[in-house]
Amino acid sequence: MTSLDELQGLAAELAAELRPHALAVDTGSTPDIPALDVIRDIATPPRFRGSDLPKCAELYTETCLARTAANIEFSRGDAGVLNICRAPSLAGLAVDALGSPSQQEAFYRVLADERPWTFFGMTEPGCGSDATAMQTRLDKDFRLHGGKKYVANAHRGGIGVVFARTGPTPLSIRAVIVRNPSPGYTGRALTMFGLRGAALGEMTFDGVELDREALLGAHLPASRRGIWGASRTFNVMRLQIGAQALGVALAISDYVHALRPQWKTLMATRLEAARELLLDCAHDVDNNPDDRRAPSVGKLHATHLAIETARWAESALEPGALLEHPLLEKWCRDVHAFEFMDGTSNIQRLTIGTGHDDN
Repeated sequence: MTSLDELQGLAAELAAELRPHALAVDTGSTPDIPALDVIRDIATPPRFRGSDLPKCAELYTETCLARTAANIEFSRGDAGVLNICRAPSLAGLAVDALGSPSQQEAFYRVLADERPWTFFGMTEPGCGSDATAMQTRLDKDFRLHGGKKYVANAHRGGIGVVFARTGPTPLSIRAVIVRNPSPGYTGRALTMFGLRGAALGEMTFDGVELDREALLGAHLPASRRGIWGASRTFNVMRLQIGAQALGVALAISDYVHALRPQWKTLMATRLEAARELLLDCAHDVDNNPDDRRAPSVGKLHATHLAIETARWAESALEPGALLEHPLLEKWCRDVHAFEFMDGTSNIQRLTIGTGHDDN
C-alpha cells in the first residue's frame, strides 16, 4: 500500500464521521466535530501543525494529487460539513504561494491561536471572477475599497485573502491579508439553496485600513506578485472544487445502490472513471503547474457528471423518494453549487479551447 492509498483510507475514515451531521449543517448548525479538527491539521502545512498525524498526511499539502484524492473522500462523507472546517483552505493556498516566510508565520499563527474560518475574496458583483474587470482597489494609503460576492465565510470568517487593484494594469492586481472584524469591513450571508455549510456571502470594504505587511508578494518579481503569481493556486483550487463535486456524486450513487443493492449500473462505473480522470488532471498540475487546461477539464467533467448523477437518482427511484430520504435530497441540491465556483462550464470550455490553440 502506498502513502497515497493510506491517505485515501484515512480520509474515508474521517468522512464517515462527517455524514451524521450533514442535515444539521444544512439547517445552519456548526457542530463541534473532532474529525474536522483532524482535517484542519491535515490541510495545514506540516511546519505549522499543532498535532501529530500519520506520515501519509504530509502528502496532502505536498501535491495536488494527494489533496484531490483526499477531498473526493472527504466530500463523499458530506461536502457541506467539510465546508464548515476551520481550515486554511483557499486563503492558505494563496498565502503559501505569495506570502513571505514572516507573512506565512503570522497567518498560520492566527489560525492556530484563534481557529477562525478563512475567506478568499476574488469574485465581484458586477464582473464575477473576471480579474481584468476588477473594481476593488487598494489606495496609496493602504485603505481597501470595494466589495466581493459569493465568498465562502464572508460574514463569519476571521482572516482571509482579498484581491484588489493598486493601478490600472493587470500587474497591479495584488493580494492582501484582511482581518475581520476591522473598521470598514462588512460581511453579509446570502440565502443558499444548497451546500449551505460553505456559508457564501458578500463583503464590502469602506476604507479598511491595512498595514504594509498585509500586502502579499512584495518579495517576489513583479510578474509573480499578484494575479499571475496566484495562477497556480487557482489551478489547484479548481480541481478541489471538482473533487468535492465528484465526492457528492459518489455519495448519491452509494445511497441509491444501498436502496437497490441488486442494481449494477453504468453510473457507478462512470463515476469511478471520472475519479481516475480527476486524479490524472491533478497529476498533470503537479508536473506542469502553469497549464490551465488540465484543471479545467477535470472541473468541467466532474461538475457536469455530478449534476447528471443527481438527475439519475431522482429518476431512478420511485416518485417522492427524495421526500422520504432527506439526505439524498440535500445532496441533489448540493451538487448544483459547484458549477458556479471558480468559473462556470462555459468559462472552463474557453480555457480548454484557448490552451489547445496555444499548443
